[in-house]
Amino acid sequence: MKMIFMGRKEYSADMIEWCLEKGIDIIAVCTEPDTSDNPVVISAHKHNIPVVSLEEAEKLDCDLAVSYLYSRKIRKPLIEKPTFGCINFHPAILPDWRGTAGYNIAILKKLPQWGATAHYVDESIDTGAIIKVSKFDFDYKRETALTLERKTQKVQMELFKSVVSDVLKNGRPEATKQLPEQGIYISRDEMNRLKRIDLDKDDLDLKIRAFWFPPYDGAFIEVNGKKYTLVNEEILKSLTAGDNNNGAI
Repeated sequence: MKMIFMGRKEYSADMIEWCLEKGIDIIAVCTEPDTSDNPVVISAHKHNIPVVSLEEAEKLDCDLAVSYLYSRKIRKPLIEKPTFGCINFHPAILPDWRGTAGYNIAILKKLPQWGATAHYVDESIDTGAIIKVSKFDFDYKRETALTLERKTQKVQMELFKSVVSDVLKNGRPEATKQLPEQGIYISRDEMNRLKRIDLDKDDLDLKIRAFWFPPYDGAFIEVNGKKYTLVNEEILKSLTAGDNNNGAI
């Protein structure tokens, strides 16, 4: 099977390695940013896989295109061209939570469960037909966005292996159509607005944990036009102990 792989972060690189072990022919990789220290670029170069732009990938023929934490919006013809479809792995439960800020929202909303979703890519964002959802219980009182990402990615990587293995065995997976009125979409701009702390209204510890995701800016207050990310004692203790996971993993 010929695959185009789109992704970023170490998790994506791990999935490239798994695909190659399964005998999948990855004909091209798309990633952002295309830099020498990007784990996806390192994995691609290690196996002599071409690293191409999204525009170049759109011109290629393949059996399956997959997106694993890829940051750019995928367009036609790459959505429709692959024989078995273009599948995205979304680190949230669909159709409930579309867009970005999933880990943050899961904690802010005090949800009892989180998860990951495999779905077909369409011309909108996270609205394509759902192939499979994997869920797990978590305790919002103990997690940070960082630790919840780690737990979610363990589940999402297993979801990736399950769905891609099914494609290898049976071809194009069946899926359930999403309805336009389902779910909530969170944009990047809205996520950044949510980071602002209202000292009179917000649960300070909850908001700090919900946006603790170094090296990115966390929940902040603004003083004289300057932003200051806040950290609480719980997170400082975990850093001092050399355990950047709040004991949650």
